[in-house]
Amino acid sequence: MIQLLNSKKDNLISAKLSGKISKSDVEIVHSKIHNILKNSDKVDFYFEMENFDGYTIKGFWEDIKTDASHLSDYGKMAFVGENKWQEWVAKVTDFFTSSDVKYFDLKDKEVAKTWIEK
Repeated sequence: MIQLLNSKKDNLISAKLSGKISKSDVEIVHSKIHNILKNSDKVDFYFEMENFDGYTIKGFWEDIKTDASHLSDYGKMAFVGENKWQEWVAKVTDFFTSSDVKYFDLKDKEVAKTWIEK
């Protein structure tokens, strides 16, 4: 499930991820990406992962398609989590994109928010 959070930046998608991410969850984010790109050249992301279990199969496939079509549109990404595998995902994302990607432990989410909103 994706719960969109309020953000101070116009080009920032801020969300809390929990449970499993579905295809419809990804489609909501994809729509927000398009709306931001109408007024900005880059989209920043803040993903706070608590009790996050990954994706459904359809959600994962939709996310791959979305990312493949927008990789050059992504700016800064803050991944905030509670598990080593989440930190690993952030490192893989950093490797495959030109984005500025950072991982923060859940206890440091205020530091992450400060970093992403600069």
